[in-house]
Amino acid sequence: MDLLSKEKYDINDLVEIVKILRSPDGCPWDKVQTHETIRKDFIEEVYEAVEAIDEKDTEHLREELGDVLLQVVFHSVLESEQHHFTFDDVTDEISRKMIIRHPHVFGDINAETTEEVLKNWDEIKMQTHSQKTVSEAMDSVSKTLPSLMRAEKLQKKAKRGGVYLQSADEVFDDINNKLEALKSVISVGDSELQQEKVGELLFSVVKLSGITNTDCEQSLYNACEKFTEQFKVYENAAVQKGVNIQDSDTDVTNQLWKEISKKEKLEEI
Repeated sequence: MDLLSKEKYDINDLVEIVKILRSPDGCPWDKVQTHETIRKDFIEEVYEAVEAIDEKDTEHLREELGDVLLQVVFHSVLESEQHHFTFDDVTDEISRKMIIRHPHVFGDINAETTEEVLKNWDEIKMQTHSQKTVSEAMDSVSKTLPSLMRAEKLQKKAKRGGVYLQSADEVFDDINNKLEALKSVISVGDSELQQEKVGELLFSVVKLSGITNTDCEQSLYNACEKFTEQFKVYENAAVQKGVNIQDSDTDVTNQLWKEISKKEKLEEI
């Protein structure tokens, strides 16, 4: 197959290209890579694709999806070299999974709402993974997820076992209790205990996502973007006042922030 003369490439060509790069006469860099050495690359490519989605940049998204696909193919080729599985096995397995997880489309199960679809999905997932308990389902949640996302997923699964604060008042009470506990350990000065209590407080705050039907990870992302923009306003105002915020006394910069916040209607840091 002459790859150089093709007018348009498909997924099979991409698999072949990676195999050639990995061959003895291939690329010195590609042929020494392992799952572990390109693990970080996989994560970065996914984040870059997500950024393209956020920016609503179609051309950028097309490029980044290609980079993500390359990672999938590369890892599959690494496994095929060990005679474990091939890229075709990957596509076969995900195709079968999608058919099995959508009995309301490919079978005779009725699901009229997204809630019913998700309920069926979770039940089928537990069955196919031989998960008999809620704890087993919770153990299946990836530990490498961003902690906010992991906490949200764990709480959703715990809901099946009846361990979930249903009302907003109960959630706020729980948050206040965790906050008071944190205040107590801060006064003691135990760093390990402080870290533990901060984690418990954050975990309780995540419960608000179930009450408000919001995405905690996205909510914090939006807050970070908002804070960054507000800080730019503050920094520009400081420059106009002749204040170097990096060298000035904290009391001076805090007072300046308050003045600018009041004038520009910014929020407190």
